[in-house]
This record gives sequence, C-alpha cells and structure tokens, in this order.
Amino acid sequence: MDIRTKIISPLFARRQRVIESFGKRAVDIQRQQLRYLLGKARNTAWGKRYAFAEISGYETFRERVPLQDYENLHPFIKRMINGEKDVLWPSTVRWYAQSSGTTNDRSKYIPVTPDILRRCHYAGGFDTVALYLRNCPDTRFFSKKGLILGGSHSPSPLNRRAHCGDLSAVLLQNLNPLVNLIRVPRKEIILMDEWEKKIEAIVENTWKKDVVSLSGIPSWMLVLIKAVLQRAGKQTLPEVWPNLEVFFHGGVGFEPYRTQYERLIPSDRMHYMETYNASEGFFGLQDDPSNKSMLLMLDYGVFYEFIPTGEPGRPDDGIAIPLEAVETGVNYAMIITTAGGLWRYRIGDTVRFTSTFPHKFVITGRTRFFINAFGEELMADNTEKGIRKACEETGAVVRAYTAAPLFLLDKAKGRHQWVVEFETPPPSIETFATVLDDALQTLNSDYAAKRYKEISLQPLEVIPAREHLFYDWLKKRGKLGGQHKVPCLSNSRDILEELLSMNS
Repeated sequence: MDIRTKIISPLFARRQRVIESFGKRAVDIQRQQLRYLLGKARNTAWGKRYAFAEISGYETFRERVPLQDYENLHPFIKRMINGEKDVLWPSTVRWYAQSSGTTNDRSKYIPVTPDILRRCHYAGGFDTVALYLRNCPDTRFFSKKGLILGGSHSPSPLNRRAHCGDLSAVLLQNLNPLVNLIRVPRKEIILMDEWEKKIEAIVENTWKKDVVSLSGIPSWMLVLIKAVLQRAGKQTLPEVWPNLEVFFHGGVGFEPYRTQYERLIPSDRMHYMETYNASEGFFGLQDDPSNKSMLLMLDYGVFYEFIPTGEPGRPDDGIAIPLEAVETGVNYAMIITTAGGLWRYRIGDTVRFTSTFPHKFVITGRTRFFINAFGEELMADNTEKGIRKACEETGAVVRAYTAAPLFLLDKAKGRHQWVVEFETPPPSIETFATVLDDALQTLNSDYAAKRYKEISLQPLEVIPAREHLFYDWLKKRGKLGGQHKVPCLSNSRDILEELLSMNS
C-alpha cells in the first residue's frame, strides 16, 4: 500500500464495521429506514394522501399504500418538475435522472433529491471503496487516477426550475470537488453529448495517465478499452496502464464479457467488483471477491419489499413481503420505497437471494425481459450462464446477443431464435447452438421440460450478427453509451425482427 492510500484508508474503517453488522441488524435497520421515510414525508402531498402520520408500522404501511409504477407516479413527478414543493418528498426537487428504459422511447424522470444523493448514491460510492480497501489491503487506489465512463447526456433544463440528465451526469454535477483530484477524464469531456466524439476525447485525455481503476457498464467500457489500445498501439491494457487493478462494473451481467476482459487485461492483480446502481438508487455491492452475489445495502434511505414471481414478469397476486420474510432460491420482483420520493415502486428488476442474514442476492433479470412463450420461464441469469458455457466449450467470444420466440403454427410448437454478435466466432455455429441449448436445459427445468422430446420447443437457432449490428441498432435509436443496452430476452419479436432487417 502506498503512503497516500495508507493515510486515507482509516477513514473507511468505521463504515466497514457498520457493514459487517448487517447480518445481525437487518430487521432493525430496515424498520429504521421505514420510520425515517414516513416521518420525513408525512407533510407532503403524498404523505397526507395516505395519512402517514397515522401509520405505526409496516403492516399498516403495506395495507394503506398501494404498489406503484412510473405511470402511477408520473402526474406527481410532473408537478415536482413544474416547481411544486412537498409533493412526493419535502421541499423543491431540482434534479431528475433521465431514463428512457431499454425499449420504451418515452423518457422517465426519476427525482434525485438531496437526500437520495447523500444517503444512497454517494454512500454507495463510498462503500464501494470501503469494501474494496478491506478486500485488497495492498491497493494503491488513491495514488493513481480512476476512470469513470458515464452516460451520454449532459444535464439540460426541463424548465427554469428543474434540470435532467443521465444519472452519472447528475451525480457529477453535485460531486464533492475533492473527488475530481483522482478522477479522469475532465468534467467537460465526460459531459459531452455526442458519444463517438466523447470516446475519442476520453482516449486522448486518459491514455497517457496512470489509471488504477475503471468504473462503468461492461459493454460500453469494452468500446473505450479497444479505442485506448488502438490509440496506444498496444494489445493489452496493462501495457498502457500498468497499475490498473480494479473494474467496478454494473448495469448488465458481466459473465458474457468476462472472457474478453480477461484477454484484454491478462493480469493476476486485476479485480472485478459488481455494483447495483440504478437511476432509482444504489442497492447492492459485491462484498466478497470469491462470491458473485451482492450484499443488499440496508441503510441508504431505502425500504425493500419483495413479491415472489409465479412466472417471469407476472408477480403472484399475493401481497409483498418484507426483507426478513424472503427465502433463498426464490425469484422475487423488487419493490422499493426511497428518499427520492418513490413509494412502493416496482423498479422492474427480479432478484434471487443466495443467503439471508446477511442478505446476499443475484439479479436474475427484468420483469419485462424474459421469454415465457411456451411455459419455459427463461430468465437472464439462465442465458448469461448458458452463453458462458457455450463460449468455454467452443472457444467463442460473444460481444452481444438477444433472443425471442419463433412460433411455428403449422407444428403447434416453436423455438427460440438468437441473434448473436461474436467477437470470436466458434468453429461451428451449430455446435455453439447445441451446447447453449443443452446448458439451458441443465440450468432451467421448465425449459428442459418443454424441450423434452420437443414437446413444445424445438432446438434453438443461432443467427450470427454482422459486426457492430447491436451498436448500429442503439445508434439508430439515439441510445449510444450510458445505461442503454439491447434487451437480451423478449417475449415479443419486435426487437429481433428489427435487428434481422439490419443484419446485412
């Protein structure tokens, strides 16, 4: 550990101890968050609507406040954008994280209150470093630069009272100036709108710097890494940044990209740490390098509930349950109540707990992104592991993929069609498809049952994509960079058909 990191590291010790206590104090911490949220918002329009002053505990809260999605909250958020104060959260809210979703062209504007910034988003960044320092005591984290690849939209005014932008841009606008001492690239570069020009500017601004850490979404960070290597005339990233030691990643599953990162960063010193940071809040951190599960962060001004999912995208009609009632191995749709004014909000993600007390989980997909056309209930975590297996056995490297059902009405059955863009193609597409199909049957019993003797499902079909197909699709839709990505699964063929039409 270098002298600067050695001096700064003790500042994180207290927080490390608090996180260690999550396993014993989970219920108390979550109840404290709920009391804080209800008390803080009791005099808002929302709090008066549901008589927060009369709510004495969780059961009353669950009975009185209905589940919400963005469409339900949109009229209230619109009032906040227009300058009305004390609507969903106390005071006037001036910042909004703009999120168009992956398939919906209409923008969502998620309130970013000072409380959610401080208690959640910035606390998550602090804890990410705290846990990394605990796990890697020989780090030189504070002696070098950290490269953060953010979104593609700089903050812009919604009106004279409110501004919006990608979450990363909003965070950057409100960031402690001291953080800029160890961050690259320059602020004016990271806030550039035009993605391709921004990549060029980031490369020129950073390729000669001494970078120790990377932060961003795996798919887009790969674009930057390859541009850096091309500019430097090198084959691997340690040749450019010899002190690089960690990649903090999130936004999409990392497994389909792991092989590419290991090839471009062939270093025993390299660490990978997953984070669960969304426009709505910061929710989880990988606290153990040997375990891919993330620790649920309990004291960020967020109260969690969970609904067991009977099938992907269709939660059971049963009521939501609090954190202490969840079980391992069950798929849950996650419900959040936050200091950003989101009340019992369906965030759209599904998770599965791998342990309780402490509560650790993996993200299994989106409630909108799945395939269940034939009762197969295929989720994103199945496909990520299946792709990984197929790559390992065939030597392929996958850049991006998406899948959708194909209905064969004349045979009263169907199959899954996959469009896959390869970094390194397999020797045989048919072999790749067979290995993938077998892996999915091993990973998902419902898929295996429908594939048995081809009762409902024929073997899946893999269609190779031309180079840059997915990049061009995102560019066409104005979604380059940031948190934008092509959904890996869809019950609809709309996206797949559009990709096929461009695949020439």
